[in-house]
Amino acid sequence: MAFQKRVEKHNEADLLSRYKSTGELHILGVLYEPYMPLVYGVCLKYLKDEARSEDAVMQIFEQLIQKLRIHTVNNFKSWLYSFARNYCLMELRAANKETTISIEENSFMENELVEHQFLGEDMLESKLTQMEKCLEQLNMEQRECVRLFYLDQKCYKEISDLTGYDLSKVKSYIQNGKRNLKICMEKK
Repeated sequence: MAFQKRVEKHNEADLLSRYKSTGELHILGVLYEPYMPLVYGVCLKYLKDEARSEDAVMQIFEQLIQKLRIHTVNNFKSWLYSFARNYCLMELRAANKETTISIEENSFMENELVEHQFLGEDMLESKLTQMEKCLEQLNMEQRECVRLFYLDQKCYKEISDLTGYDLSKVKSYIQNGKRNLKICMEKK
């Protein structure tokens, strides 16, 4: 079984590389097809609508056509999961005409997403202002890495290239920044 997983991971990396170099859609289709149920499940979790979730699976595939040509992806499954989650959150934001930023799976901000539907405009604006203030209280490295990772949807490698920080430092800044942001939000 372990050998089979290694072969699959190798094939996945090979498919990513071949798609990036050739742009052939059938290669992307072979890569994406096994993950369609995962993507659908993520979409259903956030969008809470089967038809919208089915549409989202296809929209995500269409976005992958461009994204995978320019992004370097080391772990396709986790990258795709994050991409699908962010896509759904953007859809919810557009549908509600409200701004919500997800910091992590099951985090305080995602839990508040449902509450935002019941909050007045003033309350929502107040929470967003509070989060922006807390973000500004992070040290420069944490603030920069958190913004690039969550708001600009950059991967660790891209953040490392943009900032010049070592890859392990980028991971640390994001993890610590996320924790400090959560602590700040809970205090207020």
